Amino acid sequence: MYATVQELVDALTPEEKAGLCTGAAVPQLGLPALRVSGLHSQESAGGVCFPSACAAAASFDPEAARRMGAALGREARSGGAQLLDVPDVNLKRGPLSGRSADTWAEDPCLTGALAAAFLQGAQSAGVAGRGQPGDRPPDAEPPC
Repeated sequence: MYATVQELVDALTPEEKAGLCTGAAVPQLGLPALRVSGLHSQESAGGVCFPSACAAAASFDPEAARRMGAALGREARSGGAQLLDVPDVNLKRGPLSGRSADTWAEDPCLTGALAAAFLQGAQSAGVAGRGQPGDRPPDAEPPC
């Protein structure tokens, strides 16, 4: 239908572009509605409420983060979501920031290992992580 993404974007009206930011469909261009599920499984009734990212990071266990991502990914898919809000990958600089509980850890190597494992788990369930970097393969080893 469109040879490039730019051609598709150029075909969108300003209203359609704004609607995509809220998950609205653009049926005439073949773009389905987008659903996003949160970290604590708000989308699925009876879903598991996992610990915050900082509590999960206290385990120092990337395999546990991968399993958490996979479980949340499955729940997100069962609720019809294509994207999963992922924990913040910024480093904590202090406990008073508004997203401290959604941030993995203070250590960059630990944060990278946990975030990569979480995303691998979510992707194994067929869900993309919102905010994940596109220039690094999800199975790449952390640089530390």
